[in-house]
Amino acid sequence: MSAKVDNINGDLVACVVQNSRKMQWGKSPSGTVWRKRLHLVGPPESGQVTSIVRYENNASFPAHDHPDGEEILVLDGVFSDEHGDWPAGTYLLNPEGFRHAPFSKTGCELFVKLRQYPGTSRRQLALNVKTLNWQPTGQVGESEKLLYSQAGYQDVTRLLRWAPGAVFSDFYFQGGAELYVLDGMFEDEFGEYPSGTWLRFPKDGKVKPRTRRGCTLYCKTNGLAYLNDGATQ
Repeated sequence: MSAKVDNINGDLVACVVQNSRKMQWGKSPSGTVWRKRLHLVGPPESGQVTSIVRYENNASFPAHDHPDGEEILVLDGVFSDEHGDWPAGTYLLNPEGFRHAPFSKTGCELFVKLRQYPGTSRRQLALNVKTLNWQPTGQVGESEKLLYSQAGYQDVTRLLRWAPGAVFSDFYFQGGAELYVLDGMFEDEFGEYPSGTWLRFPKDGKVKPRTRRGCTLYCKTNGLAYLNDGATQ
């Protein structure tokens, strides 16, 4: 009998919008860790997945490996493992071969991507994003904090900050893109997306972004190159 394979927003040709604030928390194998799965392709506990994860007070997971790596942005609280304590605003990239036993003493909320970072030569990162300076991008009303870019790998991860009233010409995502609205309101010609919204644009996707109130975004470009296409499974 073949193993169960799940497909949540796995079609890489589709444009996806998911408001995580309107989703229900689901159980994980740990009874004290909860998750909202924005994207999953593969077996329920070992597929490629993008989730919002919540640790209760004194929640923990047993020690485990991370094949194809993991990426974590700490949204709230303090996330911990045997390597350190990581407060809100921490960006973690743990490559293939990484192993840990995560926990949280006081509870935390995370944006998590698993099994989407193949390659043993990727750098391990633990960045305090709050200490990074916003840098101009050349677009009026836009600044950025670069989180991850490495020669030999296509994906680039950064934070974007858009000033209130910013309006941009077409954004063209040759290699696709994922956005997560951290605060404020992201808008385009199709709608408005408040904080907690996850969006994925396919390869060669195009959008006319703007924001009346201003917003801060997690932005990952060219990451689709490392995703399995759920539409073909």
